[in-house]
Amino acid sequence: MPPSFAVTGGRPLKGTIRPAGNKNAALPILAATLLAEGPCRIDNVPHIRDVETMLALLAHLGAAVEWAGPNSVVVDTRRAEPRELDPALCARIRASILLAGPMLARFGRVSLPPPGGDVIGRRRVDTPFLALEQLGAEVTVGATYQLEAKGLVGNDIFLDEPSVTATENALMAAALARGTTTLRNAACEPHVQDLARFLADLGAGVRGIGTNTLTVEGGGPLRAAGCTVGPDHIEVGSFIGLAAVTNGAVTIDGVRAEDLRSILLGFERLGVRPRLDGTRLIVDAGQERRIRPDLGGHVPKLEDGPWPAFPADLMSIAIVAASQCEGLLLVFEKLFESRLFFVDKLIGMGARIVLCDPHRAVIAGPSALHGGVVESPDIRAGMAMLLAALAAQGDSVIHNVGQIERGYEQIDERLRALGAQIERRDDGR
Repeated sequence: MPPSFAVTGGRPLKGTIRPAGNKNAALPILAATLLAEGPCRIDNVPHIRDVETMLALLAHLGAAVEWAGPNSVVVDTRRAEPRELDPALCARIRASILLAGPMLARFGRVSLPPPGGDVIGRRRVDTPFLALEQLGAEVTVGATYQLEAKGLVGNDIFLDEPSVTATENALMAAALARGTTTLRNAACEPHVQDLARFLADLGAGVRGIGTNTLTVEGGGPLRAAGCTVGPDHIEVGSFIGLAAVTNGAVTIDGVRAEDLRSILLGFERLGVRPRLDGTRLIVDAGQERRIRPDLGGHVPKLEDGPWPAFPADLMSIAIVAASQCEGLLLVFEKLFESRLFFVDKLIGMGARIVLCDPHRAVIAGPSALHGGVVESPDIRAGMAMLLAALAAQGDSVIHNVGQIERGYEQIDERLRALGAQIERRDDGR
């Protein structure tokens, strides 16, 4: 049976924890090694299932892949070939689509089976392919996505939405395309910035990093380069929520302050106010945990959006945190129509939540949570259920924790170091 976590909650967590490398940066950076004319060493790579799958896809293409340390991997793609991607591997992760841009740029053709990933609603693939078409690709949609290009040429591209995967695919393809590419309405999340910096280190001329207009001077050979993946700001947000719901005192060591502005603003609305001290973020015990109403006493709203707005991947965490805070909060999750369906599990544990529609929920707190037997439906909802179990009185069992482990490295061991009572059971009990 799939593994599960057995959790006994109700204990404040205390201590210091380091965020892992950002998986959403590591995955496109690993895909981008296909563009390099030599081995690339990538450091601070989270050793998680999604990364293992991406490395398996690169190895399937003929790349040499070697772990040089617990979180360092060397990838040499000089012998890679334009093989059809393994459908079973592609079905495991949505990030398989990130191979479209670099494979097209290097080989001139791609056969891409439908990508997998979290089931959180419809996730468009139109925008990445529309962007690649504007660089000169011909796209055929059938049982697989077929892309061909005799030669990519830079272009002025306006994305129909600030899609992360479209921006990353277009950046990687533009790095080898002839001439100048300008990407407008581009995504600018921290992981997109990390990829852009890596492409610049390979030799591509990338300007506008951190903005929604990126310019790439491509066409030249790209050398080998090393890279250190930045800290995962979603993990940082998860640990802020973890400290808040357990009323613990947790120091998160190794953060990048510029990645946290919208996250800290969102938690401040819940009455949770961590302190920044250089690269350390300190969440003191005894947080106010009182939801700040809007002017006039109106019910406040926490909504997500493209960067630099509050990240969609932290909405599940914010809902659990709000359930332990005094007051009313409306959350508005705009991006995925199934992201909030996990709240029925929280309601079963005692949370007072009204799911208004697939995108909005009202949370009334604080609620005394009790242990329960729940399922991990996706990475972020699974982590939210783990937070709820640690905040609850009594015992909980979380099934299907392989979903959590796709995005959070050795999370049970790291939380035990903070005093959590959590046990991983491989028999699924």
